Amino acid sequence: MGAAHQRYFQAYTAAAPLATFRVAFGLLVLASVGRFWAKGWIEELYLKPKFFFPYYGLEWIKPLGPYTYGLFVVCGLAALLVALGWWYRTAALALFASFTYIELMDKSTYLNHYYFVSLAAFLLVLLPAGRYFSVDAHRAPTHGRNQVPRWTVDALRLLVAIVYCYAGLAKLNSDWLLQAMPLRIWLPAKNDLWLVGPLFNYPWVAYAFSWFGAFYDLTVPFFLLYRPTRPWAYAAVVVFHVLTAVLFPIGMFPYVMIVAALIFFPAEAHERFVARLRGWWQSGPAPSPARPLLYAPRTRQLLLLTLGVFFVVQLLLPFRYLLYPRELFWTEEGYRFSWRVMLMEKMGQVEFKVVDGQTGRARRVNNYEHLSVLQEKMMSTQPDMMVQFARYLRAYYAHRGVHAPKVYADAYVSLNGRLGKSFIDPTVDLAQASDDLQPKPWILPFDDEISGF
Repeated sequence: MGAAHQRYFQAYTAAAPLATFRVAFGLLVLASVGRFWAKGWIEELYLKPKFFFPYYGLEWIKPLGPYTYGLFVVCGLAALLVALGWWYRTAALALFASFTYIELMDKSTYLNHYYFVSLAAFLLVLLPAGRYFSVDAHRAPTHGRNQVPRWTVDALRLLVAIVYCYAGLAKLNSDWLLQAMPLRIWLPAKNDLWLVGPLFNYPWVAYAFSWFGAFYDLTVPFFLLYRPTRPWAYAAVVVFHVLTAVLFPIGMFPYVMIVAALIFFPAEAHERFVARLRGWWQSGPAPSPARPLLYAPRTRQLLLLTLGVFFVVQLLLPFRYLLYPRELFWTEEGYRFSWRVMLMEKMGQVEFKVVDGQTGRARRVNNYEHLSVLQEKMMSTQPDMMVQFARYLRAYYAHRGVHAPKVYADAYVSLNGRLGKSFIDPTVDLAQASDDLQPKPWILPFDDEISGF
């Protein structure tokens, strides 16, 4: 390790950025859990459906019936305790485990910001975010520290930068830049918005949004890091994500990113914010500064090794689509967990046919008898989910007396304004198709090209 690297890993900074991130992140997750509960989504998404789409290798993760409500209670309570810094390490671990379990219960609910929350929660398990401005530090002052290794703060900055930069790289494709797709489809649907709505009918506005979106994602982490441009960059973060929240139904993601971008502000700004919060929280002067946090050599090495492996995975995982031979947007092989945010308008329709292997009698399946509206919508364009549903149908009909059921599907998909076309081979028994990470030869050719990342 060179001298510059040694100086970096021995450098310290104020612990306030970790504390403000912890508070804001915990409260935001708590609000998200409350929103899920209030809107009745727990029952709608995790109790009513008869079948759930698991992730490959994680089939044992599934909803817990009525106890699913308890899982959300644990997640919300853990988020609150993380925000307060109370029993911090246990709370952070409980938050990561409960939220990630919720995220993995059904593939049809996948969202990029859920993935980000899981990753950030994992980092909070490792980082000393509970050592400053926390209930733990207040109750045990010897536990508190006002200085932490610089790399603990930079780990969160790196995670946010990866999200933005990979989202920007994903936008460097011909559909987004040269066709302004899918914004040319989405924006006119919002032409009733006050003042700006009529502008969305013009194609040049969709092109302007597309090009600015790519430029913004690729550059905003660097502008946030550079002191002279930081205030303007954060203003752009707020405007960009508020506008996104107004235009598109993507849940809490805009607010998650607005909060996460605060980690780029200097420690002094966070300390001023914490001092103001401390004045509301308790009377009297702030506690005396604590000593810097000193890790034991073996603990420090283990933490750095874990973080190193974590970030190597984050840097490589989005490129796994290169291992698949065909168009990513069409097959979606390697699409999830790659920060491809709002790049597709993909509509599908799929009808399943169950054939008795002995008599040849065919039955048409009403998907909505088995799936929720969201599940049916997601499944109709994602081939791995079609295989999983076909296997469920085979078991379902076999239990009802159909001999050796075979399951076929007629699927038609439209991608980014193109005419709909047949998506999978209708002669393939999907119930017998492999459900793994290998390329799926029964997906029919795209017969078009989307160049770029």
